[in-house]
Amino acid sequence: MASFTLNGAARSLDLPADHPLLWALREALGLTGTKFGCGIGQCGSCTVLLNGQPVRSCQLPLGGAEGAEVTTIEGLSVDGSHPVQLAWVEEQVPQCGYCQSGQIMAAAAFLKNNPKPSDEQIRQGITNLCRCGTYLRIHAAIKRAAGGTA
Repeated sequence: MASFTLNGAARSLDLPADHPLLWALREALGLTGTKFGCGIGQCGSCTVLLNGQPVRSCQLPLGGAEGAEVTTIEGLSVDGSHPVQLAWVEEQVPQCGYCQSGQIMAAAAFLKNNPKPSDEQIRQGITNLCRCGTYLRIHAAIKRAAGGTA
């Protein structure tokens, strides 16, 4: 049994401690905004926040979330009004959109720790992959969300 806070609500799951958090979120809790991409922690489509820090949920065992605060894309804001989400729309970032929830979660955590990042800090700090290659728009959205010009 694993107990943690998920998007502000206490949750307990009766699953093995080594069960990947990604599949607990998607299958046991029905939160499908967190995506399965590569399954080896490389692409970042499965990024969620664990105590405010971005983690690849495909690689995090459920036991690793014990007592922690987990935030998924569904919990970032109830109405899509988080500055990163708004910037994503304004900069027309998504093409296929598959990686976007992980990208947004990584960017939200990045900006919390780096509220006024340089271009180089953004390039180095966001390691999620985008199959469509919308990196210039992702970069512009992060700058916009930080209050910089796009």
